[in-house]
Amino acid sequence: MRPRTTVAALLTALALGAGCSAAPEDGAPAAGPRTVRPVAGCGKGSWTDPADLAPDRAPARCAKGAPAPRPLAKRRTLTVATGTLGAEYVAPLRLALARGEFRKEGLDVRLKVLPTPDALPLLAKGELDALWAAPEAAVVGGVNGGFDIRWVAGNFSPGPGSRSGLWARLKDGESASSVSLRGTRLGTMIGKGSVIMYPMATAFAGHGADLRSVAFQQLGSADVLTALTGGGVDSAWLLDPVWRRVDGNPEYAFLGGQPRGEPLGGALYGPNLLQRDPDAGVAFLRAYIRTVNTYFAGDYKADGAFVAELARLLRTDAKTLASVPSLRMDWEIRKGTAARLQRAYRDSGVTQGAPLPEDRLVDRGLYAEAVGHRLRR
Repeated sequence: MRPRTTVAALLTALALGAGCSAAPEDGAPAAGPRTVRPVAGCGKGSWTDPADLAPDRAPARCAKGAPAPRPLAKRRTLTVATGTLGAEYVAPLRLALARGEFRKEGLDVRLKVLPTPDALPLLAKGELDALWAAPEAAVVGGVNGGFDIRWVAGNFSPGPGSRSGLWARLKDGESASSVSLRGTRLGTMIGKGSVIMYPMATAFAGHGADLRSVAFQQLGSADVLTALTGGGVDSAWLLDPVWRRVDGNPEYAFLGGQPRGEPLGGALYGPNLLQRDPDAGVAFLRAYIRTVNTYFAGDYKADGAFVAELARLLRTDAKTLASVPSLRMDWEIRKGTAARLQRAYRDSGVTQGAPLPEDRLVDRGLYAEAVGHRLRR
């Protein structure tokens, strides 16, 4: 389905829902002005300049166990949609549930598996409270059409040593620096409306191609590697841990992946947590941030017992989980990421028109409040 059709369907679903909420006309941060107090254990390192795009930037961190819980006066139940319960980027949510971090905030959190296009109208109508996903083309289209949705927290960027991303099969005489992708075929399980279009466009540009000069072939997860190694496609976007199968083989070259230090997904809030109950929105992020600081602050896969626990929660094999580097968990959102994503969507032909300003898609105010940082207005 083309994004314009998807957005139209989402808007129709929203219009039919009861009690729907329109986005603020001025595009101001949805949560509005709030009192921000210092937070013990969250000092200077708990916030980094959003404009800092250095790949070796240290992610924001508080002390272990911080920010401490601040239980809500009245218990809330939140329903959070996610496309999968088994991916590693969902691990902080799974662990926060298992260790009772949300309960400490007075929250009963329920995870529900839904693809982003199905979740968006429910989020906009208030039938879902949050979406753990990414600001994909469908999200941009929905916000452009009136959905009151913001990207309010990041999730991760690749750790050092990760080679999840674009791999090419080399022809005779080619090297990683000389391979040309123009006019070639790419295998991927991800559609053109995905945030991966941004790093993919960057990799293409370094090899004589753009998003319109490469033929995309969408494949199932089990077929992407087979198509690459069998000659069905010339290149492929390989996820963890599939890229390990070709890593070190001189017949293949890694051409690039997600930018270091730049999360491309995380928490998306709708009107429930942006407008109606921002206290619960901050509490959810406080529990998430505390979980990152306590359990995912560094190379968490160095602890075999912890890897085994994560493998049980994610229902995956512990050896497979340990075979790829730890993700660099990061709750912050970089400046300009939303613009770069929108440019990639337009360049790939899935969206049209002028890009939305950042404050229509991003609100850093809730995670700033969770760590006691006052935003400059």
